[in-house]
Amino acid sequence: MESSEETSKNGKEGLKSHNRRRWRKDKCKASRILQSMDLRTMTQSLVTLAEDNMAFFSSQGPGETARRLSNVFAGVREQALGLEPALGSLLSVAHLFDLDPETPANGYRSLVHTARCCLAHLLHKSRYVASNRRSIFFRTSHNLAELEAYLAALTQLRALAYYAQRLLATNQPGGLFFEGDEGLTADFLREYVTLHKGCFYGRCLGFQFTPSIRPFLQTISIGLVSFGEHYKRNESGLGVTASSLFTSGRFAIDPELRGAEFERITQNLDVHFWKAFWNITEIEVLSSLANMASATVRVSRLISLPPEAFEMPLTSDPKLTVTISPPLAHTGPGPVLIRLISYDLREGQDSEELNSMVKSEGPRILELRPRPQQTSRSRSLVVHFHGGGFVAQTSKSHEPYLKSWAQELGAPIISIDYSLAPEAPFPRALEECFFAYCWAVKHCALLGSTGERICLAGDSAGGNLCFTVALRAAAYGVRVPDGIMAAYPATMLQSAASPSRLLSLMDPLLPLSVLSKCVSAYAGAEAEEHPNSDEKALGMMGLVRRDTSLLLRDLRLGASSWLNSFLEFSGQKSQKTSAPTVESMRRSVSEAALAQPEGPVGTDSLKILTLKDLNLKSSSETSETPEMSLSVETLGPSTPSDVNFFLRPEDAREEAEAKEGLSAKDSSSGVSNAFPVGFHPRRTSQGATQMPLYSSPIVKNPFMSPLLAPDNMLKTLPPVHIVACALDPMLDDSVMFARRLRALGQPVTLRVVEDLPHGFLSLASLCRETRQAAELCVERIRLILTPPAAAAATAPPPL
Repeated sequence: MESSEETSKNGKEGLKSHNRRRWRKDKCKASRILQSMDLRTMTQSLVTLAEDNMAFFSSQGPGETARRLSNVFAGVREQALGLEPALGSLLSVAHLFDLDPETPANGYRSLVHTARCCLAHLLHKSRYVASNRRSIFFRTSHNLAELEAYLAALTQLRALAYYAQRLLATNQPGGLFFEGDEGLTADFLREYVTLHKGCFYGRCLGFQFTPSIRPFLQTISIGLVSFGEHYKRNESGLGVTASSLFTSGRFAIDPELRGAEFERITQNLDVHFWKAFWNITEIEVLSSLANMASATVRVSRLISLPPEAFEMPLTSDPKLTVTISPPLAHTGPGPVLIRLISYDLREGQDSEELNSMVKSEGPRILELRPRPQQTSRSRSLVVHFHGGGFVAQTSKSHEPYLKSWAQELGAPIISIDYSLAPEAPFPRALEECFFAYCWAVKHCALLGSTGERICLAGDSAGGNLCFTVALRAAAYGVRVPDGIMAAYPATMLQSAASPSRLLSLMDPLLPLSVLSKCVSAYAGAEAEEHPNSDEKALGMMGLVRRDTSLLLRDLRLGASSWLNSFLEFSGQKSQKTSAPTVESMRRSVSEAALAQPEGPVGTDSLKILTLKDLNLKSSSETSETPEMSLSVETLGPSTPSDVNFFLRPEDAREEAEAKEGLSAKDSSSGVSNAFPVGFHPRRTSQGATQMPLYSSPIVKNPFMSPLLAPDNMLKTLPPVHIVACALDPMLDDSVMFARRLRALGQPVTLRVVEDLPHGFLSLASLCRETRQAAELCVERIRLILTPPAAAAATAPPPL
């Protein structure tokens, strides 16, 4: 009996292993097709196979399945033939938007690559069908469902290609961001968000990324829709326990249902849902599991900086000082939390002064093991700002890869736990990060560093804060960091479309509606009152910790609960939740206050005279010269049309010639006429989208959108190293920011990693590709921390 059971078990495991190997093999074949064929050859091969399959299934009688297979191949043929010219026109001019020939990356290239990935998968699947359609083992229903899903994806990608052509025809020369009037911008976004997205969240989930990422994305999508179901039932979602991850098994076995629910969640749930979901990683048990796989460090402690003003010397004249005031915006003075991480225990890190500021986190305060003596202070210090869309996560979420950084760099790291929106909108996070940076520069000895080299590092929203903190430091006249490493940063928070942001239609980690809600919350336009006052009083992390106490019970009951729901093929319809009331935007900080740093209380006139770099040009100071120029000194933050990003003169002429191929109708008609006659993309069935258009003037402030900063501000930045993702909706933010810095003669590098999603640093231990991308970030930081003389001494001799 035992032998029979063991044989059955081994047989099932062997079948699972076989399926996994076949899936990887299929992905590798599709990848080889993508690499070995140009666009036209791939399209012609796909059309030929589609016609052959279409003819075969048309001859199989009047059956419903045969009819659907014939129709799906007819649709593949139609969409492929219509898509190929649009992609070709984009590819012909894509090189004009690169940073340089060595960095071929921008949103147009990414959109073409994504469409080619879809075509490659359909080509591989069409070949498989042609070879196996007569076999008795041919799984008709499975292959039909996959073909229909990828046909829907191809149709939507064709719509995105036409949108990209519209951007190319409407944008100013060299611009990746849509810079038309605000009314046309609103029309464009409203039209864009009506497109159907569920097809990208079901069977096609993550098709554009490296195969190693897709299982993780599937797990996240199942967890998200399960969490959303409980959130919908509880209205707040904050009472969800770990059992949520084991229930709603029907989403695991029905990709179409999962995709539809994923689309509903991304379009209609408010920022509080995303804050709650993203903060799941803050649960003690989950964070402990993540830290078990990370490097072991000697020091990891949370420090509370008192809200007390202090003096900082001016770099222009160290005899003069400027007062650094504690954060004041929105909630008044309050402590700022930072996390100190150090692989070794260094001098100063266990001092009485620092110990007096340590904030208890429970049993995990200081990971300190007996050692004969302390290590001397490092010459370097890394100041880190975490990502999370300005609304979620803390340094604890990012602690696993920060520990690895501390080990590899041999330098202490402080990560700032800045206040989050919507409870603390702009500029509170900036004020806290700047205050913590200045405190670290002044008290670096307590952190185990001499402060000879200081690097700012951050990802996503944290990358934005890296740039704005450095700009603020220069404006105050205090020490600017020696360099910045920003991973996939957000540099443009204005509601401007770009070719890479079109990818947010299919991105499971950064949909456009979610991005819009996060930026709206950071801008202060989201209602911050939670519907349940008791839950608000308890606090976000208090609610999460409360649910953690039920974890063991959930683990015990979860298996049976999951099994029962797994067998449910139909469920009760979810009750519709009412749209949250959105308050009007609060402006507790005036435009004048944002244009100038707050005057230090009690400082003399000599100190105030040094605060002059924040003077911004008024909206009326626009360029009167119609000719294109490399100069963008007329740049102003007030209106989209005031911001011009220019190509080199020879590139501008080449692009102008390429644009002549576009018809007059394309260049003058509205957004609704972006599609050719007869083409109709699929529209969403989720109803009106709750996506605020963050058109408030505050998002144009350079301390919120550094891409819009004038030249005199950007010239104060230190060397910048950007690591971006080719398939990230934020790619154009990195490309345009690097181009602006390059045009100003500022030292900047841009490295673009392929086939990885936004947020890869948090996935550093997931696969080889994410580890390599994380190592690239460490390499960029090491360049900043290495003194120029030492770097020159270790450089290889010229050939």
